[in-house]
Amino acid sequence: MFTPQGPTLRELTVQALSSIEHGYDLLAPKFDHTPFRTPDTILEAVGKALAPMGPFATGLDLCCGTGAGTEVLRELCRESVTGVDISTGMLTVGRSRLGGAGSPSPAGGDPSPSVALVRADARALPFGPVFDLVVSFGAFGHFLPRELPGLFSGVHDVLRPGGRFAFPVVAPPRPGSPWYWALLGFDTVMRVRNAVRRPTFVMYYRTFRLGDVERELARAGFRTELHALTEFGRRRDGSPRARMVVATRADRPDPTSPPAA
Repeated sequence: MFTPQGPTLRELTVQALSSIEHGYDLLAPKFDHTPFRTPDTILEAVGKALAPMGPFATGLDLCCGTGAGTEVLRELCRESVTGVDISTGMLTVGRSRLGGAGSPSPAGGDPSPSVALVRADARALPFGPVFDLVVSFGAFGHFLPRELPGLFSGVHDVLRPGGRFAFPVVAPPRPGSPWYWALLGFDTVMRVRNAVRRPTFVMYYRTFRLGDVERELARAGFRTELHALTEFGRRRDGSPRARMVVATRADRPDPTSPPAA
C-alpha cells in the first residue's frame, strides 16, 4: 500500500497524465514506497523457485525499474547482471540502491556479480544472445497485446540456446469480487484517458492473459512450463493463486508449436 513517504494524489495524477517514460521519471524517487513495486514476497518466491534451475552465469532484468528484480538476479548469477529500463529516473534510483559492481555478497563469501543498468526500450533490446536468464516483474501491463510477439521475440534473441525467461503471474480475481471491479475500473479509466490525451500512458491490469501469453511464447520459439508458487496457496478450485512462467529458448523457433501444458 501507499505510505507517508509515497507520492501524493497530485503527484500520481501528474504522472498518469504524462508519458510512460516521463511519468516514471517523476515517480522514481518515491516508487519504492508505492504498491506498484513488486512485493518482496513475490521476489523471494521467484528467486527460490529459480535457484534449483541454475547456476546461471549472466542475467537480464527486463523493465528493471529501481532494481528490485535485479537484486534477485544478483543472488542467482555468477558473472554479470544487467537491468534495462526506459526511465532515466528509475535507473538513477536503482544505481544508488544497488551500489558498486562486484561488491561482497550479502551472505558473505564470493563477490557478487557485476551489475550494469542500461537505458533502452524493452521492445528493441540492444544485446546479442548473451544471457542465461531473463526475468521481469510487474511490467507487462505497459505493453499492449499486439506488442507481445515483438517483445517475446526480442527476449528470445538475447538468450543463449537453452536460456530461460521467467516471470510471475497472479491468478485473475474472481468475477464480481471487489478486486475484479477495482481492476476493471482502473483499466476503464486508463482507456478513457488514452482516448482523449496524448501521449498515451499504457498501464492495464487485465490484458496480460496466461493463455495468450503461452501461445505467443510458443510462436516466439519458447518451450513453456508453469510452476506453482506454493507460498501463496490455492484458490477454491484448486488452482494456484500465483505461478511462475518459465520459458526456455529452443534451438529453432516453431511458430506452429502449441504451448506446453
